Order: sequence, then C-alpha cells, then structure tokens
Amino acid sequence: MTVERYIRIMAGTVVLISLALGYHGSPIFVSEWFLALTAFAGFNLAQSGITGFCPPAILFKKLGVPEGGSACGTGKCG
Repeated sequence: MTVERYIRIMAGTVVLISLALGYHGSPIFVSEWFLALTAFAGFNLAQSGITGFCPPAILFKKLGVPEGGSACGTGKCG
C-alpha cells in the first residue's frame, strides 16, 4: 500500500469514528463535540489538496511507507 492509500484509510476512519461518537442517534454516542473531528478531517483534506502539504504523509514516509500514484493507478478502479 502507498502513502496516499494510508491517508485515505486514516481520514475515513477518523470521520466514521467521530460520527459514531458525535451523532445523537448512535448507540455509542458520547458528545456532539466529537463532530469537530469530522470537520478537522475535512479541513485537513481540503488544505492538503490545495497546498500539497500533508503532515500525515510526512509521518508515513518516515515510517517507510512507499510513495506511489493514486489508488486507481493500480487498475483496480472503474
């Protein structure tokens, strides 16, 4: 897997967990403040797309995760 795929997985996981913990209808609701994590993840993804700066990408690269093209570059998409 590549840095980009790890970032997508991480962002998706943060969004799903924060929605589960912040939505009143959820069986594991804790507080509405967890929805701030959803906003933060969305802001970070937008900022990264505009500027090209992504702190998690730097961390994953230092951990030895290989850089690569998009997830669709493998021929597994559409």
